[in-house]
Amino acid sequence: MSEAYQPARILNQGSTQEKAEGARLSNFVGAIALSDLISTTLGPKGMDKILQSPSNLLDSTITNDGATILGSIQISNPAAKILIEISKVQDDEIGDGTTSVVVLAGELLKEAEKLIHKRIHPQTIIKGFRLAKNIAIKKLREIAQDHSENEEDLKKYLKKIAMTIFSTKILTPYKSIFADLAVESILRLKGSTNLESIQILKKTGGLLKESYIEEGFVLDKKLGVGQPKRIENAKILVANTSMDYDKIKIFGSRVVVNSSSKLAEIEEEEKKKMLRKCQKIVDHGINVFINRQLIYNLPEQFFTDHGVVSIEHADFAGIERLSLVTGGEIVSTFDHPELVTLGTAKVIEEIMIGEDKLIRFSGCKEPSACTIVLRGSSKQILDEAERSLHDGLAVLSQMVKNPKTVLGAGCTEIIMAQAIEEAAKETSGKIQIAMESFARALTRIPIIIASNAGYDAEQLVSELKTSHYKGNTTFGVDVMEGKVCDVQKLGIIESFLVKQGMLLKASEATEMILRVDHIMSSAPRRRGMN
Repeated sequence: MSEAYQPARILNQGSTQEKAEGARLSNFVGAIALSDLISTTLGPKGMDKILQSPSNLLDSTITNDGATILGSIQISNPAAKILIEISKVQDDEIGDGTTSVVVLAGELLKEAEKLIHKRIHPQTIIKGFRLAKNIAIKKLREIAQDHSENEEDLKKYLKKIAMTIFSTKILTPYKSIFADLAVESILRLKGSTNLESIQILKKTGGLLKESYIEEGFVLDKKLGVGQPKRIENAKILVANTSMDYDKIKIFGSRVVVNSSSKLAEIEEEEKKKMLRKCQKIVDHGINVFINRQLIYNLPEQFFTDHGVVSIEHADFAGIERLSLVTGGEIVSTFDHPELVTLGTAKVIEEIMIGEDKLIRFSGCKEPSACTIVLRGSSKQILDEAERSLHDGLAVLSQMVKNPKTVLGAGCTEIIMAQAIEEAAKETSGKIQIAMESFARALTRIPIIIASNAGYDAEQLVSELKTSHYKGNTTFGVDVMEGKVCDVQKLGIIESFLVKQGMLLKASEATEMILRVDHIMSSAPRRRGMN
C-alpha cells in the first residue's frame, strides 16, 4: 500500500521560494522596471529626477546622473540590485556611462524574455549573447581611433569628449567653458588618474558660466585675527590635534574641588600645559599651522606673538588634500620635530570669491594642484554641476591613459549591431536568433535617445540604419535638429573605454540574471529570538 508522496521541506517555516519561470519572471520584471525608470534620463535631452530625503523634506536632489539616482533609491528586487551594482562599478572605474549600462542591460533582458517565451533555453541565449558581445567588442576596437601620437590632437579630442559628456548634463549651455576647465585640469596631472589634486569648490552667487580655475589649492577658511593676509615661502605644519585647554583629556574623569581657588589652579595648569604644547609646535620652525580641530584664543594668540599663522577647523577632506598638495604629513604629536615632514608653499594669501574670504595656497609642492571654482544661483544647481564636472574629469583622466575615441549619437551602436547581424547570417540554429536579439538591444540605445528628445524615434533610427547600409558609417542622430547627420563633423566624440565598459558590464549582468532559476528568501526574524 503506497502513501501519497509529500515533498520534503528543507527551508525554515516562513521562508519563500520561486522556481523556474516564476523566478525568471520576477527577475526580469524588477530589472526591466529599473531600466525603464532611468532610461528617460538618457541623452542630451533626457529628463531629470527629484530625489527627496525621507527624513528632511527640505533636502532634495535634482539630477539626471544615473549613479546618483540608482545610489539613492531603495530596491528589494535582487536582479535590480545587480544593475545598481554594475552602475556603481562603471562610475568608479570610468566615471560616465552609468545610465547607458543599465539601459542596455534592461534592453538585453527584454529581448531575452521574448526568447524564453519562445521556449529557447537560457543557456542557448547566453551562448548567443556571448558571441554577439565578442563580435561587438572586436568591431568597437576596429573603429576606435587612437590619438596618443599627437599631443595637440589629443587635447582637441579631449575637449570634444568633454563637450559630449557635458551635453547631457546641466552644463549644456556652457559646455565649451567647462570642457576647457576640465581639459586644463586633467593635463596638469600628466597622466595620473588621481583626481585628489583637483579640488571643486562651490560658491553660490553668480552664473555657471562665471566658473573658473584657480592656481593651487583654495581652503574655505579665514585667517586668524591680527595675522598677516599674505605669507611667502610658507613652512606648513598640518595637524589633527586638540587645541582647547578647558577640558581634561581623560575619558570619564571626574575632578572634585572644595574651593574656587583650587579650580583656578587646575585651569592655570591646563593653560600652562597648552602653552608648552604650542611651544613644541613653534619649535618645528614653521610659519603656518593648520589644524583640523578648533584653536582656542590662548594658543591662537601665542602663535600670533611668535609669527606663526594659525588656521583652525580645516575639515578632514581639507587637511587630507592639503597634505597631498603641500607635501606635508598630518601629525598629532610634536615631541620629535626632526621626524616630521613639513609642507611648503610659495605664497599663502587671503582672497575674495563673491562675498566670502578664502585662503589660497600657490606654488605648492604638488604642481598639478588646482581648484575649480563653481558659481551658481542655488545649492541644487551647484551640486549637479559638481557631479557633472566630476564625471567629465574622471573620463578624461582615463582617456589620457587610453586615448582612443569612437563616435557618439548612436553611430557606434548601429555599427556594432550591423556587425552582429552580418555574423548571425553565418550562424545556424537558435543561437542566431539570440545574436539578432543582442543587435536589436544595441539599436534600442539611439531609439531611446531620440525618443527622449520628443522625435519619431523609429523613423529616425530607420533612416540612420539606411545611411549606414549605404556606407555613411559616420552618421548618427542629431537630437538638437531632429535629423540624421555626420556626427564626426559635429564633433560628437565619446571615449572608447565608456563604450567598452557599457558593453561588457551590461552583457555580464544579463548573463548573471539569466542563469538564475531559483530564488530563496529566508523567513523574517521574529522578535525575542536570539
